[in-house]
Amino acid sequence: MKKLFDALNAALEQGQNAVLCTILASSGSTPRGAGARMAVFADGRTLGTVGGGAVEQEALRQAEEVLRSGCETLQAYCLAPNQVADLGMVCGGNVTVYFQRFTPEDMPRRELLREVSCALNGRENAWLIMELRDGLVVQTGLYQPSAGLRFGQWDEDTLMPLLRSRAVLQKGESTLYAEPIRRAGRVYVFGAGHVSRALVPVLKSVDFTVTVYDPRPELACREHFPEADEIMLGEFADVGMRLNITKDDYVVIMTPGHQADREVLVQALRTPATYVGCIGSRRKIETTRAYLVQQGLPAETWERVHAPIGLPIGGETPAEIAVSIAAEMIDHRSKQQ
Repeated sequence: MKKLFDALNAALEQGQNAVLCTILASSGSTPRGAGARMAVFADGRTLGTVGGGAVEQEALRQAEEVLRSGCETLQAYCLAPNQVADLGMVCGGNVTVYFQRFTPEDMPRRELLREVSCALNGRENAWLIMELRDGLVVQTGLYQPSAGLRFGQWDEDTLMPLLRSRAVLQKGESTLYAEPIRRAGRVYVFGAGHVSRALVPVLKSVDFTVTVYDPRPELACREHFPEADEIMLGEFADVGMRLNITKDDYVVIMTPGHQADREVLVQALRTPATYVGCIGSRRKIETTRAYLVQQGLPAETWERVHAPIGLPIGGETPAEIAVSIAAEMIDHRSKQQ
């Protein structure tokens, strides 16, 4: 999502118009759900997707019309069973897409886009809120706990129920849509080995913020982790002193040795981290569990640990293991909303 909004900002800076296609609602079996976005630029470029197939082709044609006419619109694509074959889709269901036009001259919307990009770079939750009336957007707002509501005018009683995982609220003649565009929390990956190198780009592709921590500068470097948001050099024994791991943060432990794994795990379990996962065989996990008790941690503390880390999909290569870990973390994140 960050790439999409950055590209919109760049296009406007260059004097180019663009249309943002956003799925506001979906039902049934559809390729993409609410919150999926595609940007269509005046030079013919596109970024993002609203599902592919014939629906995306229809959306592209509609976006090009909005670019020409300047008339924003709300379109519903009904993929009932008897229509699926006609649209060339495998899935069935309903998708509602809003086509929003951005121009270099529209300074309020440009400011909103800039603030959205800043929010996507931040470390706290952020929600994008749209109010539609008669099929057209009448106001858009951005909410963050530290800054409150910007660009929109809604009272607290209206706003607060929207601040959860995707919400739709009918209020009189208006419909309000809210979507979390930035989730608080950072993934701390301890260890800069092969699995970590495979894992970090996967986590970034699904909108996690990632810090890699390792004492070895030849491994913990930008060359090996170009996608990481941060790379920290430090001893594994110093994690508790160097990092402030919060209740929104994730810990992934895959250091080069059992002792380092244990050192990091003991320190991680003394934080309120929402997710703690440790790589290793079942035998290693059992010995680690016994070690935690020896260190004075209550036996029930182990219930917080995802070990062996990742979903059991039979993966063996670093890339396959990375997919299983990312899948488990996505599952955990979705259950926290």
